[in-house]
Amino acid sequence: MTTATTRNSDRRISPVFVGILAVTAVTGWATWTGFAEQPGVAVFLFVTTAWIVSLCLHEYAHARTALHSGDISVGEKGYLTLNPLKYTHALLSIVLPVIFVIMGGIGLPGGAVFIERDRIHGRWKHSLISAAGPLTNVLFALVCTAPFWLDALDGVPWAFRFALAFLALLQVTAAILNFLPVPGLDGYGVIEPWLSYKIKRQVEPFAPFGLLFVFGVLWLGPVNREFFDAIDVVLSALGVDRDYANCGLTLFRFWQENSDICLTGVGG
Repeated sequence: MTTATTRNSDRRISPVFVGILAVTAVTGWATWTGFAEQPGVAVFLFVTTAWIVSLCLHEYAHARTALHSGDISVGEKGYLTLNPLKYTHALLSIVLPVIFVIMGGIGLPGGAVFIERDRIHGRWKHSLISAAGPLTNVLFALVCTAPFWLDALDGVPWAFRFALAFLALLQVTAAILNFLPVPGLDGYGVIEPWLSYKIKRQVEPFAPFGLLFVFGVLWLGPVNREFFDAIDVVLSALGVDRDYANCGLTLFRFWQENSDICLTGVGG
């Protein structure tokens, strides 16, 4: 098997990832218990670190699928350790997605791992490698929304409900946007193996700008409204009220006035 040629150290979970996971757990506890004096700060840290965890898992899914498809180099590059600092573009992979969340409440992951595609044979394998990342976001969204669609919210504090709803919105937007067939995004990676060589050569120069192009288009009012209407449909199907996600975003932006207004009158 291909995994036999990777060292144990290449697959050992990074202390950096463990640290991020620990912050997520602690701030999640603070959000649940109301321990923090300002719930918005706890929500901000919880959502941000949980979002980074999902980004790491997104890239890990790409790398792990590539490993089992024939690219054993992903181990040497550190992609299997879940360490975000090992990504090809740490700025695009971590910093920009967090900025996108702060600016617009949109989960928009960037490209990170470099797969040596010439080691992999078979178009289906190439497509699956690209699809593995956004499918991880789908799974993460299902986990975040499980208390909602299982009707298991009894005893769940309001601040934590709002944080989960907002985190679910980020995962849903990340999955939908990343599945778009735009050069530079995973959706294009899914269909690229099936395109002709001529089309791939024509599209290749635009790949570095695909992510920024999508974000720019989303700033257009009509496009933004239609997009979030679609997100509302998905969240509703998962049992999440969009008002919950909006309150999660409001708490997340703790630096704004009345950031805790959603907690007023709901028992804190």
